[in-house]
Amino acid sequence: GKIQKGERVLIHAGASGVGMAAVQLVRLAKAIPIVTAGTQEKLKATANAGAAAGFNYKNEDFSEKVLAFTQGSGVDIILDCVGGSYWEKNLNCLSTDGRWIIYGLLSGGEVHGDLLARLLSKRASIHTTLLRSRDKEASNGCEHSFTEDVLPYFSGGTSPHLQPLVDSVHPLHEIAGAHRIMEDNKNIGKIVIEVPA
Repeated sequence: GKIQKGERVLIHAGASGVGMAAVQLVRLAKAIPIVTAGTQEKLKATANAGAAAGFNYKNEDFSEKVLAFTQGSGVDIILDCVGGSYWEKNLNCLSTDGRWIIYGLLSGGEVHGDLLARLLSKRASIHTTLLRSRDKEASNGCEHSFTEDVLPYFSGGTSPHLQPLVDSVHPLHEIAGAHRIMEDNKNIGKIVIEVPA
């Protein structure tokens, strides 16, 4: 997203594994993470991870809340794993020249409405990404960037300190139960499966 110091970043699914990592990485970039999540418990976890604000998408209009929080200016970047059903609210709270990064389509990819005209009126851009569809050379570039720019912050002496958040650990034979937890959207952070050596 070419994040810059002081920019505001809206992170959907803020309490997911990717969301919690994004909150910390946005803070590392000296920018301002704002999240959406579906429960107060998840919003509290994101605040503990460094989110400046959080909104419950189930009972609040997150675009209105984001605009209020940013005093009407909106966010510079949206990190979106939801997709189609959020397009109007995303564009409502995206700032002029903002970047909308789509990395998942939990609600599907179909859009009904005037997406292109609304995007054009804000001079906004859409970026898409999936790690799994990258060729080896591109994946190695991401790996190198992570190793150089992020990995040092996982060591004890570096500040700020990054911390992976693990919701739960399950043995391989309990993978169906672990998957149900994820399907029910009950996890905060990553679900880890232990595979015997």
